[in-house]
Amino acid sequence: MNVTLEQSTILVVDDEEYNLDVLEQLLLVKKYRIFSACTGADALMILESEDVDLILLDVMMPDMNGYEVLREIRALEERYIPVIMVTALDSKEDKIKALEEGSDDFLNKPIDKHELYARVHTLLRMRHYYKQMAVTKQRLENEVVRRTAELEKALQELQLLNNKLEDSHKEIVERLSSAAEFKDPETAAHIQRISYYCGVLARGMGMSEDKINLIVQASPMHDIGKIGVPDHILLKPGKLTLEEFEKMKEHTLIGHKILSGSDSPLLKLASEIALSHHEKYDGSGYPYGISGEDIPLSGRIVAVVDVFDALTSRRPYKEPFSNEKAYEIIHQGSGTHFDPRIVQLFFDNLSEIARIQSQHQD
Repeated sequence: MNVTLEQSTILVVDDEEYNLDVLEQLLLVKKYRIFSACTGADALMILESEDVDLILLDVMMPDMNGYEVLREIRALEERYIPVIMVTALDSKEDKIKALEEGSDDFLNKPIDKHELYARVHTLLRMRHYYKQMAVTKQRLENEVVRRTAELEKALQELQLLNNKLEDSHKEIVERLSSAAEFKDPETAAHIQRISYYCGVLARGMGMSEDKINLIVQASPMHDIGKIGVPDHILLKPGKLTLEEFEKMKEHTLIGHKILSGSDSPLLKLASEIALSHHEKYDGSGYPYGISGEDIPLSGRIVAVVDVFDALTSRRPYKEPFSNEKAYEIIHQGSGTHFDPRIVQLFFDNLSEIARIQSQHQD
């Protein structure tokens, strides 16, 4: 900031013309820009229109004394303006009162010009430091606004990219999930139903929205390992032999192997589901025979909805069961095949399950 102290604006307030003239003449020597007022009301009017750097304010004035004017100045101003109280009063109480009202300094009458210049110079330096800080503050605020706008724009662009990436991600998941369809007659609708059913139960379990979204996206890949099962087993219209069933059970390990090894939370969860969705709550499932809550929650959720959807869907080896028959089987499997809490959630949300089933038919 290149403003010099000589360019400063000083307002002199005194009800006596002689005192105004004396102060004006002394200050003009220093090339200050001077405004004068005979009353407090005139002083306040000048402050409304002029950028004043310093006020010399007489204490003893009619109508509004100096203390009252100072009180108005401090109440109205939005900027810091130093004030020197000019007074013939010299008591400690008078000085304390002036300080309490917001005065910055004092000058006693009669005025000593050297003291006047010293006090005026000191307070003008303070005023200009304040103005420099105000300009810097405004510049910083403007910079913050500009940078914030840039950041918001960048975040919007990033969000658009993330949305595109998420759409691409979902498409990849859908294509990967449907890969097994080339060998398994399960339909795309089956995959969608499993996904939505899992969302309903995950929300009922109190999962966060992020985790719900993950299981909704990961669960369709539960049977990806079936692409490694021979066709004569996968598509066999009759009951599998023990040897064939052992081969069929390998799809959980194959799916886990396909999906594991990634840092992606989605693929980690998909791998977990692929491996565990045929485990049973009583430990009689496969591939590892784990039981209870040792089975990942995601696997326990998919176990219920996968069996329900398999029961109510047409397969090479059977006709679809009615919902009522499927409900009975699910209920009978509570505590043995299935986690009882998830079975209860399933029945608590039958209307939503039925709606999804109706909207996503084969």
